[in-house]
Amino acid sequence: MPQKTALIIRHVPYEGVAGFRQPIEDHGYQVDRIDVTDPAFSSLDLREPDLLIMMGGPMGIYEQDRYPWIACQMRRLTLRLEADRPTLGVCFGAQMMAAALGANVYAGPAKEVGFHAVTVHDHALDSPLRHISGVPVLHWHGDTFTLPENVELLASSHVYKHQAFRRGSNILGLQFHAEMGMDPRFDAWIEQWPGAVIEAGGDEASLRGAHEALGPGAVAAGRAMIGEWLAGLR
Repeated sequence: MPQKTALIIRHVPYEGVAGFRQPIEDHGYQVDRIDVTDPAFSSLDLREPDLLIMMGGPMGIYEQDRYPWIACQMRRLTLRLEADRPTLGVCFGAQMMAAALGANVYAGPAKEVGFHAVTVHDHALDSPLRHISGVPVLHWHGDTFTLPENVELLASSHVYKHQAFRRGSNILGLQFHAEMGMDPRFDAWIEQWPGAVIEAGGDEASLRGAHEALGPGAVAAGRAMIGEWLAGLR
């Protein structure tokens, strides 16, 4: 029996799959990765992998003039979602999925940066999101989106309502970063975007302290969430 394939799309080098790699590999996937800057990226059929994972990035959907690959990726992502192929999007990846499903993605009124819990809605407490209910997870974004039609809102935060959504068993979008908390690339995030931490009302020392104290618990919950989601894929 051929091994299942998982492809990670990385929009910037310091935003990888991090803590989610373990449950993906535990579920029997051979994991590959491609950067959007790779010349081969534009010719990939995104419907082919058994699992597609799209990670975060500092760009916005509306910056297609600056990042021409966004439109190219969106066209192929739309075909994958139309085929209901298993797809996970995190932060910018989730925003791309929302846009491909017809939502409007836009710069929000505030930066959401730091560790805090999301509220998992009552109807979703029997979903994989139950694992992160009440668990502080990392947030790092300023964009948000309208909710696409025919998707189910799973979780909200006190800053932004649209934190997680799904369509059926195979399509899952997460605005927050439950994969981060034990990955050294966190240092690169702070170095790349120190202004975002301050803009969100925090400071670097407090954020590093929260990462040390809360990161392992966030990753454990995130791994349990993704593991259950993978087990339920059709």
